[in-house]
Amino acid sequence: MNRQEILIEAAHLIYNDREQDYGTPQENFKRIATLWSVVLGIPIKEHQVALCMNQVKVARLVESPKKTDGWVDAAAYMGIGGELATEEPEKIDDSEDCE
Repeated sequence: MNRQEILIEAAHLIYNDREQDYGTPQENFKRIATLWSVVLGIPIKEHQVALCMNQVKVARLVESPKKTDGWVDAAAYMGIGGELATEEPEKIDDSEDCE
């Protein structure tokens, strides 16, 4: 799997499969941040959820670097985290790239 394939698959997950299953990243990561804040007793922001989830993928990739789904998921978490940290959410029509 090359870098373009990894990024295209990550975009497909973000805008299609995962969003249909779990809601928008903004909704889902806010929900996760709220739950983690209660458990940890400190405020957690949505973009921090993406950073932590990415680290889960990194830890798994250290053990199994040939598992392409880990690379795809890590790319997806970083894209979501970057959006949550820097931009107002907007729906990007990338359906042409994800088919």
